[in-house]
Amino acid sequence: MGKQLESISPELVEFIENQKIFFVGTAADEGRVNVSPKGTDSFRVISANKIIWLNLTGSGNETAAHLLLNDRMTVMFCAFEGKPNILRLYGNAKIYHKRDSEFQEYILLFPPNTGSRQIIEMEIDLVQTSCGFAVPFMDYKEERETLNSWSTKQGVEGIEAYWENKNTKSIDGFETKILPE
Repeated sequence: MGKQLESISPELVEFIENQKIFFVGTAADEGRVNVSPKGTDSFRVISANKIIWLNLTGSGNETAAHLLLNDRMTVMFCAFEGKPNILRLYGNAKIYHKRDSEFQEYILLFPPNTGSRQIIEMEIDLVQTSCGFAVPFMDYKEERETLNSWSTKQGVEGIEAYWENKNTKSIDGFETKILPE
């Protein structure tokens, strides 16, 4: 059954590397709680207590807005094939934009993507596993290329215009700081 750990073990790193999707949960002190599914090749374990993930351009920018107000974040993986398992990573996160040196360092760990919006770095203070016995089996078919194709078609200027139109505030009106001041 479930265990609480201080860090990500090598076995859990292997589990993470085999997952096709993860979920990110954030919340400001008020307003809505956000849970976002994330896919593609966008997650890296940096050390036993540090992860990063590449946040791609999307219809909203809730995670960024929430983390500016309250830096708590939870990341969850669950096994849809093989041995049942749910893995939650709890900690505090920072946002890096293209203008930040950390972004420029970390972006080299990911495949090129025109829609790269932010990199989120999380310091992990608790790792929790649980059984996952009720998670259904689901077969992985393939990655969706829709977002990457759309981003490529927009180009850098089109993506930045999209950020200005759709990504500067959360649905609760919180700033995201996606654009330089």
